[in-house]
Amino acid sequence: MWRAAWAAKAPARALCRAPARRAVSVAVTPAAGLADERVDTRVAGLGPGQPVTLRAVVSDERGCLFQSCAHYRADGRGELHLGTDASHGGNYTGVEPMGLFWSLAPAGMERPYQRLIPRSTDTPMKVEMLVHQGHSQHGAIHGPVMAKAEVERWFTAPGVRRIRLKEGGVRGSLFLPSGDGPFPGVIDMYGDEGGLIEFRSSLLATRGFAALSLPYFDFEDLPKVMKEFNLEYFEEAARFLQRHPKVKGPGVGVIGTGKGAELALSMITFLPEVVAAVCISGCSSNTVADLHYGEITLPGLRFDMNKVSVSDTGVFDTFEALDDPANPANSSCTIPIEKAEGHFLLVVGEADRMWKSSLYAELAIGRLRQHGKENFELLSYPGAGHRIDPPSTPFCQVALDRVLGVPVLGGGESKAHAHAQEHSWGKIQEFLHLHLG
Repeated sequence: MWRAAWAAKAPARALCRAPARRAVSVAVTPAAGLADERVDTRVAGLGPGQPVTLRAVVSDERGCLFQSCAHYRADGRGELHLGTDASHGGNYTGVEPMGLFWSLAPAGMERPYQRLIPRSTDTPMKVEMLVHQGHSQHGAIHGPVMAKAEVERWFTAPGVRRIRLKEGGVRGSLFLPSGDGPFPGVIDMYGDEGGLIEFRSSLLATRGFAALSLPYFDFEDLPKVMKEFNLEYFEEAARFLQRHPKVKGPGVGVIGTGKGAELALSMITFLPEVVAAVCISGCSSNTVADLHYGEITLPGLRFDMNKVSVSDTGVFDTFEALDDPANPANSSCTIPIEKAEGHFLLVVGEADRMWKSSLYAELAIGRLRQHGKENFELLSYPGAGHRIDPPSTPFCQVALDRVLGVPVLGGGESKAHAHAQEHSWGKIQEFLHLHLG
């Protein structure tokens, strides 16, 4: 797959002649690498102090164009290094080695509020890096291209195997690292967008985890909508992963975002197979859809659509809409996490506007401490929004809701969110390795 491409490519370089001046070049190292790793970007051949605009351009699998740009000035030698030199304008400012990646957004001619999310994990995301003459203002035509290079961002390392599952009632994809194993096993779930989202699982497999990307509605023969859930489905998935010959055991972990985080809390609470849970921007109560497990039913907290506000630009703000989980009238929805014997890692963005994930983390911690439990860690990030993904995943403050088709405010500020993604990714892996071996 990418082994040959990676070995064959030197740092991505391209030359194009600038009048009456030595050739300008841009070098990006590695030219083909993993999507959760930093690249080193350097420009040479400029005049001392010369202003340039660096731009990144990529098309997703549907052909939608995303781009980003930043303004730089060459140093006294006519060189730039994004690892040490600051951007003075564009989509971000300051020293941000990966700023051109995490600030990618739909181009002006595209439908706004779309996410750049890889649908396929076996082909790279190809990003074109361009150096333009001068500082181009927002919405203006960029200056002449002085140099360009292509970078491949891979979501699967050589040797990682992807196995599509139709095992009993369980659906999804199992990603296994190369080698004999056994490996720590992790179930990976996203939120109310539904379907199968694999890129975090494939990256976890590149980091040594046997990762099961688990959809739970709107995929193949699973329910089309979130009406009600049976925890037995998630129990079957946990047992499948725990018993897999490539999985270390004795227990498995789970990582979830949004609704997936809430399900992760329920899994570690009720299922002895689950011994570690990473909960990103989740709620400490069951929401929306009733959850059944044997004779137990946790009703779902409801959204009051009268509390949804809509901006002048048509962006929906759902921050106040969920019923209050701290209200005693809603106690039947509370997930009794104090019963869990495993360990929790709660990850929240303090500027989450999808819902009050910081408050929900506080409620969860308060409940655990009330029962004498200290089996948790909290990562709380000022300025970060709702969906905290692996490093360099483009920040999207407002995203189209896949079901409703309207733009919904996720909150956050781009630079703070990007830093939260990079920091939390390392901490998540440390946590899972600590508790899964």
